[in-house]
Formats: sequence, C-alpha cells, structure tokens
Amino acid sequence: MSSMRQIILDTETTGLSAQNGDRLIEFAGVEMVDRRLTGNNLHLFVDPERDIPAEAIAIHGITPERLKKENAQVFAVVAQQIANYISGAELVIHNATFDVGFLNMEFNRLGMPDVEKITSKVTDTLQMARDRYPGQKNSLDALCTRLEVDRSKRVLHGALIDCELLAEVYLAMTRSQFSLVDELTSLSTSSQTQEIASYYQIEHQALKVISPDANELAEHEAYLESLDKIVSGECLWRKWSQSGKDQLV
Repeated sequence: MSSMRQIILDTETTGLSAQNGDRLIEFAGVEMVDRRLTGNNLHLFVDPERDIPAEAIAIHGITPERLKKENAQVFAVVAQQIANYISGAELVIHNATFDVGFLNMEFNRLGMPDVEKITSKVTDTLQMARDRYPGQKNSLDALCTRLEVDRSKRVLHGALIDCELLAEVYLAMTRSQFSLVDELTSLSTSSQTQEIASYYQIEHQALKVISPDANELAEHEAYLESLDKIVSGECLWRKWSQSGKDQLV
C-alpha cells in the first residue's frame, strides 16, 4: 500500500477578494504521511506588491515592516517552491475555496497550472464540519473548543499556527473512520481473510456493569455542562437521557 501524503494548508492575504486585487502574504503547509506529522513543513512570507489594509492587519498582524524583517519575496520567486511542495498531495484546508482561489490567482498570474491539477485532491474541513455538526458554529476556533484542541498559543490568525491546529482538528474528526482500517491493515493481506474473521469473532458473555462513583458522576456532569455551552442549550445526551427516563415511568 502506498503512503498517503497530506498537506494541511493555510494562507493569509491582504483581503477577501482574489478577483479584486487582494494578494497572498503568507503561506504555510504542514505535512502528514499516513496520518503522522513529519516535520517537513513549509512556511513563507510573501511580498504582496501592494499595501495591506488596516482591517487585514488587525486579523493576522502582518505589517509591511514585518514582511521586510522576514525578507519576504514576491510570489514569482516562491511559486515553484510552493508547487513542488504540494505536488501530488491531498490538501486539507479549512474553507478551501478561499485559499485555493488565492493560490490559483497567484499561479495563473505566472501561467502556472491550477492547484487542482498540481495536487491529487482537496479536502475542505469546513464542509466536513458542516456535515458532521449541522447548525453549529464550525470555525476553526469553534472546532478546537468542541474537539478539545488546545489553542492557547493562538493570539492572532497566522498561517502556520492555524495549520498546526487544523491538523489536530482533522485527525480528531477522522479518527473513528481510520482506526478500524488501520487495525485491519496491520493484520491482513489478501490471503488472511479467514484469520481476520476469526480475530473479530465475539464471544457473547454477560457483561459486568460497573456503576460510576461520585467523582466520575461529577466529571460527567461538568462535561455535559461544557456541551450545553457549545450548543447554547441542552445537549443531545441530556435529551436522550430524559427521553429514556420518560419511557421508564
């Protein structure tokens, strides 16, 4: 089985519209191979060849002075480096339309292929989150809170820190769908079907019921209260629990 290479990607820009003159000013990519961070990251500051509006600086904190300090190059200088880095990989991006739109605009200025032609796939974690948590806030901050990812080091938006947080969020959101596959892969070859089947046979035995103690009940209640805050109301566990009690009455 070939290794799965993924790039967790994020950008910062001078504004919201790649079609109306805004430009890329920061690029970051964090590499994962077979769901493990490799440390082969790419982080670049880019000279946008234009001013940076104050409202954009308020979000990401990148000023012309900082770009100068970071020795930022124009996109034409770093374009091939970025293309080589993402080539053939699956990109994992939160709100992929935005970042891919800016990268395509920059590549197209230089007559280079679109991101979709350079990479194998683009996965949008914002759409994943909307499918998994319909009707809830699905910003990166909200997902970090929901999935208990520590974002205490994140003061302003920054491409590299956002990539690192998104990597943890993505792994948390997809852990259940990969865990069984990983276990089967480690056990199986095409000639081991019977062995796998017998490995997962379950003996039906009476289950021992262990009641929670007072400390465990208190921790459970605290966790439910945190879920209530996230959904701004009563979490599903409380609703299901009450429904079960009603049926017993």
